[in-house]
Amino acid sequence: MDYIIRASAAEQMVRAFAVTTRDTAEAARKIHNLSPVAAAALGRSMSAALMMGAMLKGEKDLLTLQWNGDGPLGGITVTAGPDGTVKGYVGNPSVLLPPNAAGHFDVGGAVGSGYLRVLRDTGLKEPYTGEVEIQTGEIAQDLAYYFAVSEQVPSVVALGVLINREDGSVREAGGYILQLMPDCPEEIIDKIEKAVVTLPSVTELLREGKTPEDMLQMALDGLDIHFYERTPARFSCNCSRERVEKVLMALGRRELMQIIDDGKPETIHCSFCNTDYTFSLDEMRNILRNTKR
Repeated sequence: MDYIIRASAAEQMVRAFAVTTRDTAEAARKIHNLSPVAAAALGRSMSAALMMGAMLKGEKDLLTLQWNGDGPLGGITVTAGPDGTVKGYVGNPSVLLPPNAAGHFDVGGAVGSGYLRVLRDTGLKEPYTGEVEIQTGEIAQDLAYYFAVSEQVPSVVALGVLINREDGSVREAGGYILQLMPDCPEEIIDKIEKAVVTLPSVTELLREGKTPEDMLQMALDGLDIHFYERTPARFSCNCSRERVEKVLMALGRRELMQIIDDGKPETIHCSFCNTDYTFSLDEMRNILRNTKR
């Protein structure tokens, strides 16, 4: 079962998150019919979003990550909440690229250059928005840069997705984030740096059967780690026909009348879960009758 674990170490000088997301990433791969490199990119992004969602304080808060790059992937959008739910999509799910110089999926080449945008909707009038340049497009490095520059929180971000060569399905997925609090002693920073440098990759750890707790124990070895709640994680889209009706009503009477005058059924597509909602002309007329403005 996929889940997120939250922890602290060194008398709360370090806060840590880890996640396993094989089923979540595989659900996204099937929903969007993702190529291997697209599945790797979206899987990494969803793992990160789930851990960052666990950092949110309000029950209804939402986090959105957007990689707006000029690569053939056509961008990544992922949204997560503090309840362990995540959804996401890429612009071009069929993108195919040769392996990079290290023989791995060329996620960086697929993403390209551009900007990473982080939006936190906490119920205020305007969501908090932070934006930084994409550093490598490999997802983890971009987020570590965002934390350091936009939030001034030195962070280690490690993410991985392992794809089965036989059928393109997701074999393993997950990652961890370590964050240093202000005034963190230099000796603790040194310990973490040495531990992280010698750690195998996330995909290697998961393939060996390591759990999120195991990954954090290894990364924070000797730092008196304390685990908090464990939250189940899953791919979940909250779209529905009723929600789409409300979106149509929000267009206003004039635009709805123009749609009806075209004489064709209206289809609304949800990019997150790849679902189409089609409304007949009679249904559109009924929506118009219930629209006040």
